[in-house]
Amino acid sequence: MTGPPQSPKLGFIGGGVMAEAMVSRLIAANVYAPTAVWVSDPQAQRRDWLTQQYGVVTQADNGTVAQAEILVLAVKPQALGAVLPTLQLAPPATPLVLSILAGVPLVRLETALPQCPVIRVMPNTPAIVGAGISAIAPGSQVQPHHLAQAQAILGAIGRVVEVPESLMDAVTGLSGSGPAYVALMVEALTDGGVAMGLPRAIAQQLALETVRGTAELMVQQDLHPALLKDRVTSPGGTTIAGIGALERSGFRSALMEAVAAATLRSQALGRDG
Repeated sequence: MTGPPQSPKLGFIGGGVMAEAMVSRLIAANVYAPTAVWVSDPQAQRRDWLTQQYGVVTQADNGTVAQAEILVLAVKPQALGAVLPTLQLAPPATPLVLSILAGVPLVRLETALPQCPVIRVMPNTPAIVGAGISAIAPGSQVQPHHLAQAQAILGAIGRVVEVPESLMDAVTGLSGSGPAYVALMVEALTDGGVAMGLPRAIAQQLALETVRGTAELMVQQDLHPALLKDRVTSPGGTTIAGIGALERSGFRSALMEAVAAATLRSQALGRDG
């Protein structure tokens, strides 16, 4: 669609799931008016959906959206090489760039966008409901006011932590990919309940609320996981029997290996993208 005459305040290159999560929360929290947010995406159907759902301005042209004051790179890492030339960024168009591309290092982004301050960001999908967590690593040209801008945007979708860039791939392997691990655990708990005779709908509700409630308890009471585990594990009881089965099956090591594998894949995406 043709947007209003003013330049975008916040631009998204790519209108996928994470971009939509950020857009929806920022508008719901009144951080940005819908018409101040512009999104480019190659698919007309996706552009129409985003406009109808959130009232944002959508474009097929990346260069128009890239004139925003703050620009979020939200494409697949493998697409970055093709996307960068289409941004047509040159002074005075030097937006603060937030990159949510897994594995893509700051040095590559800063080389391609030499006039722009760049912050590497790794959010996760619970951002859709405002319960995400984002890790940020600022580039060499980032000033305190740039960090404040990034934190205001990311704070609307959850919590924010700052880490050295050397740890961003590990963040990707843990919190970026972590929601899938948790979903798999909920599914497995549900199947376990079904195997023991529970109706599937009830088993899934029990599993989901147990995970959600346990996480909330640890957050609200600032409990170390081991302390909470000890509180609910009585001598000779059911919980220690279950924990023994998990240990024999390598539950902890499997999760640790999942984080390591996802971290290595993030590193590979940065090299190969």
